Order: sequence, then C-alpha cells, then structure tokens
Amino acid sequence: MTTSASDTARIVVVGPASWNHLIELEHLPAPTPHMEFARRSVHTLGGTSAGKALHLNDLGAAVELHSLIGDDADGRRIRDVLREAGVTLRSHASSATERHVNLMTPTGERISIYISTPSPITPGGLATIEQALTDADIAVLDLSDTGVRLLERHSRIGWDAEVWVDLHDYDGISAYHQPFLSAADVVFMNADRTRDPWALLSTCVTAGPHLAVCTLGADGAIAMDLSGTRYTIPAAAAAVVDTNGAGDAFMAGFLHATTLGRDVSTSLAAAAQQATAALSTVHMHPVLTDALVSN
Repeated sequence: MTTSASDTARIVVVGPASWNHLIELEHLPAPTPHMEFARRSVHTLGGTSAGKALHLNDLGAAVELHSLIGDDADGRRIRDVLREAGVTLRSHASSATERHVNLMTPTGERISIYISTPSPITPGGLATIEQALTDADIAVLDLSDTGVRLLERHSRIGWDAEVWVDLHDYDGISAYHQPFLSAADVVFMNADRTRDPWALLSTCVTAGPHLAVCTLGADGAIAMDLSGTRYTIPAAAAAVVDTNGAGDAFMAGFLHATTLGRDVSTSLAAAAQQATAALSTVHMHPVLTDALVSN
C-alpha cells in the first residue's frame, strides 16, 4: 500500500513500552568483580514500540500504540508521560510493567537487563488489538509474544493491514524472527549481527517482504527492494547526545514519508533526518524532556 499525501494512513503500533534506567559507562564492564563510575544515570520511558509511536506522533501521523502495561507505579509513569507527549495509548492488562536497566556506552554499545516483563496478553486484549488492526492501514508489529500470537491467528482473523516489522539485530537465521519476517511487507534491522548487510537484505526480500532496510549507525543506512535495487543514505549530521531510540526514530521517519507517497530514496533521507531527533537527547524523543518534568 502507498497512501497518497491527501490521505491519512491509520497506523497501529503493537509492542513494548517500558520504564528504563539508563546508565552510561565509559565502556561495558568486564565480567569480573570491580567498581565502575557512571557517566550519566537517567530514568525514562523506553520500549521500541513507544519510541516509534512518539516519533510518528511528532510527524503528525494518525498512530495508536498498544502495549502491555501493569497497574503499578512504573505503569502509571508510562501512561502519564505518553499522554503528556500526545500519544494515543491503548494499554492492556499485565501483572507487571516491563522494566530494564540498560548499561550504555558513548558509542552506542548496550547491555539490557530485564528487571520485569509483562504477563501474556489476555484473550480480550488480543481481540481488542485485532479489531484495531482490522481498521488500520499499517500494522507495526514489534518483536514480542503478543506479536507472535497475532501472527499465529492472522489467517483466521483476516485483518489486511500492511505489516511493517523491526527485526532489530537479526542475523539472517534466527528461528524466532522467521514468523515476523515471512509475514512482513517491509522489514527494518541493524547490522549488529552481520558482516555482510547487503547479503542480509537479499535474504530478507526473498523471504516475503518487498523492501528491507538496514541501519549502519554512523555509516547511514541501506535498503533493497524485491527487484534487487540497492539504495544507500549517509547518516544525517547530528550532535549526538545518546544513541538510544535512533533506530525507532529512523523507522518512523521512513514509514511516515512512505505514507505521503515518497519513494525509497526520499523516505531514507526523511528517516535519517528523523533519527537526529532521538540522537539529540538522552530520551527517545526531545518531547519527553518536558513530559518527564511535568510528571
């Protein structure tokens, strides 16, 4: 699907929203007992789906976020911050809110420590999401157990939204990623687990998607369509404060440009520019600075 500039694509994002403690270190710690001094420590909104929704909302897209969030203090923080940022959130019951401690370095290396994870989605929650997807033009399904359930039931439920998936650090063979890859129309990933990003993209477009995009950090990004045409874009100039959430911003920028009828090259340029918004702040989006102060 390509939505014209006169239309407003209805986008449903399904996946994690979390409450994160980001600790920046000079380097990732060695696996031996020792002491480290943090360069920076921040409590903030996290979750790849929350990041995409924030950036899509910033771009003026009609976006709705569905996430599993507990009835606890961290869950209330997430709801309050997203509301303050203007994001339409449909939260679904969970025994706990997802929480991470992320050990980061200035160059973007990261170790994510999961403190708590959400419980499985309820049948009622699943039905609510499926109804939203039935009314959507684009479904952004992030890697999660909820996403797996939605794909397992897809053929029976019959929603026909175009599927966009962020495979993150896909290595080309991971079994967990396969259902997402085969169901997707467009896939995004980073190059963290491959020595040959072009070969990885070729593997992806032969598995079902008509377009695959791979981010290369400071080296920009590349893409390949079903015909094998290659596209490249350098990273946009940015004063980098933190790399957390840049990939989510990149995908949001590309998706929004595509809904406006832009071609792949123009959408890549828009994506690279949107990524600079995430790079300019320790939060996933600059709007969170004010939202967190308000809460």
